[in-house]
Amino acid sequence: MNTSPASPFIKWFADITINDVPLVGGKNASLGEMVRELTAKGVKVPDGFAITADAYRHFIREAGIDESIRATLADLDTRDMANLSTRGQSVRQAILNATLPADLQELITTAYRELQGSSTAPLDVAVRSSATAEDLPDASFAGQQETYLNVHGTAALLETCKRCFASLFTDRAISYRVDKGFDHFKVALSIGVQRMVRSDLACSGVMFTIDTETGFRDAVMISAAYGLGENVVQGSVTPDEFLVFKPTLKTGHRPVLQKTVGSKEFKLVYDSGGGKMVKNIPVALADRAKLALTDDEVLELARWACIVEDHYSAKRGQHAPMDLEWAKDGITSELFIVQARPETVQSRKDLDVLESYVLSKRSTVLTSGRSVGAKIATGRVRVIKSAEFIGQFQQGEVLVTDKTDPDWQPIMKKAAGIITNRGGRTCHAAIVSRELGVPAIVGTEHGTEALKDGQMVTVSCAEGDTGFVYEGELPFEVQRTDLKSLAQPRTKVMMNLANPEEAFALSFIPNDGVGLARMEFIISTYIKIHPLALINFAQLADAAAKAEIEKLTAGYTDKPQFFVDKLAQGVAMIAAAFYPKDVILRLSDFKTNEYANLIGGKAYEPAEENPMLGFRGASRYYHPRYQAGFALECRAVKKVRDEMGLTNLKLMIPFCRTLDEGRKVQAEMEKHGLKRSQDGLEIYVMCEIPANVILAEEFADIFDGFSIGSNDLTQLILGVDRDSEIVAPIFDERNAAVKKMIAQVIATCRAKGRKIGICGQAPSDYPEFAQFLVEQGIDSISLTPDTVLKARLAILEKEKSMGLPG
Repeated sequence: MNTSPASPFIKWFADITINDVPLVGGKNASLGEMVRELTAKGVKVPDGFAITADAYRHFIREAGIDESIRATLADLDTRDMANLSTRGQSVRQAILNATLPADLQELITTAYRELQGSSTAPLDVAVRSSATAEDLPDASFAGQQETYLNVHGTAALLETCKRCFASLFTDRAISYRVDKGFDHFKVALSIGVQRMVRSDLACSGVMFTIDTETGFRDAVMISAAYGLGENVVQGSVTPDEFLVFKPTLKTGHRPVLQKTVGSKEFKLVYDSGGGKMVKNIPVALADRAKLALTDDEVLELARWACIVEDHYSAKRGQHAPMDLEWAKDGITSELFIVQARPETVQSRKDLDVLESYVLSKRSTVLTSGRSVGAKIATGRVRVIKSAEFIGQFQQGEVLVTDKTDPDWQPIMKKAAGIITNRGGRTCHAAIVSRELGVPAIVGTEHGTEALKDGQMVTVSCAEGDTGFVYEGELPFEVQRTDLKSLAQPRTKVMMNLANPEEAFALSFIPNDGVGLARMEFIISTYIKIHPLALINFAQLADAAAKAEIEKLTAGYTDKPQFFVDKLAQGVAMIAAAFYPKDVILRLSDFKTNEYANLIGGKAYEPAEENPMLGFRGASRYYHPRYQAGFALECRAVKKVRDEMGLTNLKLMIPFCRTLDEGRKVQAEMEKHGLKRSQDGLEIYVMCEIPANVILAEEFADIFDGFSIGSNDLTQLILGVDRDSEIVAPIFDERNAAVKKMIAQVIATCRAKGRKIGICGQAPSDYPEFAQFLVEQGIDSISLTPDTVLKARLAILEKEKSMGLPG
């Protein structure tokens, strides 16, 4: 309990609310709000006090330097780097040379000793600047003023307070205020003095209650690295990243959608050697390969993030995404929230307009990393190795550097694109580039070596989580769609989707869910290993394959679990992106030659003359040659539905030749806890073999629905190998025989009361084919994402001509 006398210069967090921004700044007001309102809900925030903006004004006035500061800034020109540097340095020095008033020194000392409590040793505190105009909904003020960690003792605290006051006039802060139209003399500085969390002995990081790249609202994104949190905020390391799905987290599930191991090269720790308060030291290789947080810790942080977001949303009467910093104490193993502010980019987007950047062609990839934003830009490379050379940067160039910090902000606003070696999607470069609307690629590791001054490049952040830097100036287009004007057709318009990285962004296209999620893309891209090679890892004879598997599965002693986890994460990203709409997952449909190309796969796959008609689809799942591999697929699906709570996930069996096969596959699935109708599980069958059409009534008795695979169905009706370029001209889904069989199966399903859709390529390529399907009364049409809007208009036109209600 804090008992120090009331003062206009000191306020304890417990006495502060979010309405006190003019007095204590956004950072301190938010800390106070959480201490007062959210501690009872289980959110832990380290205690502390604020030195108010009135204290800052009292200091400036008593020191007699207010007029000299005005005079120094009178002829300021922030576009002239030398002018900005000279003026900023002069103001900061005036503040550092001044003496804090005696009454203020006494009040700070008294509050510090009270925070220290009965301990005889000086208390370690974080000293954080909190400007009175910061953390507003349209201005992040990210890193504009200074934070000091591991400050202990009254003398050090008082000196650090002066440094914080001086940081109101860093070059970057001055420039930022000019850009945002803030009067330098209407912005004051408060200081937060907060108990240190010993994350130097554990880990810390940042989290957002919204996906920072797409604006997807239902995810919490957490970044984590070892040591104190400044490395993550400043982008000095590439952190681990986690994504958690909010809706099923709130129903008691464990929906960790994604876990990405970052390189975490360094950690910021206490410096016991005197001079500096903190220092960076290398992280052991074994620790770099491990995740910094357990699933339980990730879920606890995500729950707190939801509590904070819900609280601020209720206060503001609208959705209020948050940007938070957290820390784990290495002594007590407790987690804490140490800062919370509004997210200032995605929350301001116009959700009624869909903007898509599309690359028209590709070239050589020069480097890649984590994409920030979803835009594309071109420009000439300018490699800047350190801040002393930022004066060389020219308008419209692509900034390439190791990492950025707030000192780089004056040139970042001139950049066409930004590339860094280090950092994750919550680092300084990422936050500022989002706010500026500039595409950035962070964590490339070797961007400063791969890219050369003057080289023309294209920076693409429009292809999912991975951003690419292409050689040369490539053409691209920007597509904008007003979503408010789009009518809703009776026929469901769904999407075909393979890449989990694109799922959040694609979910904004008007849709009725996913009619085809391709499992094999996840296996080939994110797992890369044949499931049987993981199951039989100890017995593998191929030494090269064994070494590659060991590298890919680092951290997994249970090798099959790697397959289950990675597959579950990929599937969960798609299911979560479109939740609660149906997402229909087609179980693995590799051919034997494709399975053989997976790492370790050659030992388990037969050589077939025509893999297209061989050991594929349903026939594999119950066969002794692949049964154990299929069990891993089932385990992954069960994890998504049961553990993560994503019961909108439906399953689809490909290439099911006979009714007996359909029963055998379902019996196999049931062994692994996937029983049709249990917990709402629906199992569909691909309609891609003439037998599926001819026996549609019988198939309808054992499956919940059908999805027409027009590619294989056309191939088998016409007897055309769709992989042969010689007979390719004959392959046409619009052939009368194909259309007749499709019309027949739709009619049968309607008579049997079973759902029927199509996920083949034909309606994506031919709008008239989509209209034919509407005429036949199909329930849903699933299309490639780039054709959804065009096909939707064709469907609406046909429905209108048929007199169907819109």
